[in-house]
Amino acid sequence: MRGEFNQSHTQREIGEGNGTLYTWSKPVPVKIAVLSFIFVLATLGNSIFLCTLWQKRKKNTRTRLFLFHLCSADLVVAFFQVLPQLLWEVTDKFMAPNAVCKAVKYLQIVGMFASTYLLVVMTLDRYQAICKPMIAITKTSLQRHLAVGMAWGFSLVFSLPQIFIFSRQEVQPQVFECWATFIKPWGRKSYITWITLVIFVIPAAVLVACQVKICRTIYLTGKKNRQERIALTKANMTGARVGTARGIPNTLLKTLKMTFLVVLVYILCWAPFFIVQLWSVWDPTGGPTKGSPFSIIMLLASLNSCTNPWIYMAFYR
Repeated sequence: MRGEFNQSHTQREIGEGNGTLYTWSKPVPVKIAVLSFIFVLATLGNSIFLCTLWQKRKKNTRTRLFLFHLCSADLVVAFFQVLPQLLWEVTDKFMAPNAVCKAVKYLQIVGMFASTYLLVVMTLDRYQAICKPMIAITKTSLQRHLAVGMAWGFSLVFSLPQIFIFSRQEVQPQVFECWATFIKPWGRKSYITWITLVIFVIPAAVLVACQVKICRTIYLTGKKNRQERIALTKANMTGARVGTARGIPNTLLKTLKMTFLVVLVYILCWAPFFIVQLWSVWDPTGGPTKGSPFSIIMLLASLNSCTNPWIYMAFYR
């Protein structure tokens, strides 16, 4: 949330909960208003959809399990990433002990990891349903729960560096902040590069690969079905006996459209954020660190948790 300890204390620094640092030049009231809007929208949307899932709990589908945990991860982002930043802006100081500093920083990035990895798990499940249906049919509920558990487990483990990087430090006499301390000169670059790889680059590559294969399979299936329907029509005209053409169920196509849209929004929100983060640490003098465009880009990552539940509600019936 705040800047590095060895930087000037007159320059307000705000982090995104993942060890990254950036300057927000907007006036404080604007920051409070924007953060409040993001928090309310993310909390309201995910809470409403969780209630919807609870009302339809008897409709126990594969997608329901993933959506429940995705909403839970987005709520972690809202309460432990957006809300602490909002309180920080209101109070203008860190008013908690060192344990709270480390806990908040840890939970902030847990939500980011979990939201990403759960999306990967759901996309892989949809990939198997379309491209490897025999594997999907034999996949048990225990295996799906295990995949979800592994996503949360990796998130908890990969977030541990936050506990050692951030601590409560006295930046001025009797003035304390929750600051990040990196090993010089390579610590900050290494950490942000690693975060970019494991939260965005690698997951995005997996998501895009799955979506490409899914689209290709749907196209080939549609092409095959058209040929079968033509053959069936000709056979009926001649009185021959042939099988029926089978396509992809509409319910499965609906979840595929939802997954595709969620993946697209995820990439659109996170790509500018991480590009700017890498640029700022690898080119400190020429990289963007302030200004309205920079501030807007930094907000896109949090907006992902706001948009997800509304996409779910648009497709989940």
